[in-house]
Amino acid sequence: SGRIEEERPTRQVRLAIDRGVNYVDTAWPYHGGESEPFLGRALADGYRERVKLATKLPSWLVKTADDLDRFLDAQLRKLNTSRIDYYLLHSLSGTSWDKLVALGVVDFLNRAKAAGKIVNAGFSCHGTLPEFKRIVDAYPWEFCQIQFNFLDIEHQAGEAGLQYAAAKGLGVVVMQPLRGGTLGQASPPPSIGALWSEAATLRTPAEWALRWVWNHPEVIVALSGMNEESQVEENLAIADQAQANSLTEAELALIARVRKQYREIMKVGCTGCGYCDPCPKGVGIAGCFDIYNQLYMYRNPAAKFFYVVRLGGFISGQRGYASQCEQCGDCVMKCPQNLEIPALLEKVAAEFEGEGLQEREAMAKGFLGVA
Repeated sequence: SGRIEEERPTRQVRLAIDRGVNYVDTAWPYHGGESEPFLGRALADGYRERVKLATKLPSWLVKTADDLDRFLDAQLRKLNTSRIDYYLLHSLSGTSWDKLVALGVVDFLNRAKAAGKIVNAGFSCHGTLPEFKRIVDAYPWEFCQIQFNFLDIEHQAGEAGLQYAAAKGLGVVVMQPLRGGTLGQASPPPSIGALWSEAATLRTPAEWALRWVWNHPEVIVALSGMNEESQVEENLAIADQAQANSLTEAELALIARVRKQYREIMKVGCTGCGYCDPCPKGVGIAGCFDIYNQLYMYRNPAAKFFYVVRLGGFISGQRGYASQCEQCGDCVMKCPQNLEIPALLEKVAAEFEGEGLQEREAMAKGFLGVA
């Protein structure tokens, strides 16, 4: 359900703004389409003018050139505002970017900026590093948004993408700094907790993860999801102290050991480098393994749902399920980790594509607003 209990979340949003938060992020599909209207109400009483507001064009729903303006105008109404300070093309890949270009997205962005409907144009990306670089170079963006945390330094855009975008003058907004909350769990896997306990200065796993992201001077904003007032307070306190280049060599070495230990306890030792792409049958190999690891490493109950959201083709337009593998062996020859990819994909398919797959696909369509 997309239903939002209004009173407490409104207090939480306003508490964060009163304490100094000045960037608020939402998107068309969040909370079943209810996030933007909720935020429009929560930012009443003068709060809208105290923040930079970010939302995202649902790229996968755009079928015609007219859809570009239709979605933006609807979002302005939902958010009860005359402008979007930071407007992103949501979840681009190379394929979806090319589709939008063919529909005139460059002209659309220029017109919307000239009209004052958009202040800064950007995009979010879960694609490979080469795709990310190509999109960075294709338009004079002001900013971009990437997944980045101490475990995903080579995953998707990764650290190389962060540095590439910053060198081109883009502000970089980081999503998943805690990897969906998994890196911030108060009770991490025992071998990880043992390493954190060796630190000269003891910190929570969430603080280590956020400090590592903010240690990078290229990062302008870290988007950290918060459900409890205590999480708001903790994140604000960490943000108040964390500075770029503030971690010591010993602390960075400890984080590197934690990263190595996480990778050792992963079900699949995939780094997300993308060397196996493209699969002749369209399998999203790195995505399959990433979600498989999430299910087992972090006991993430939502992993089976996100498998469908990410690989069902509803966003990218190309289904990438593990079961599409025909064991041609092309990926095995390319893999730097020497993984037996087809055999591993069989395990992924058995885990994620059995009972309940159609129900999860229906839920994903509802979540994304796909007909």
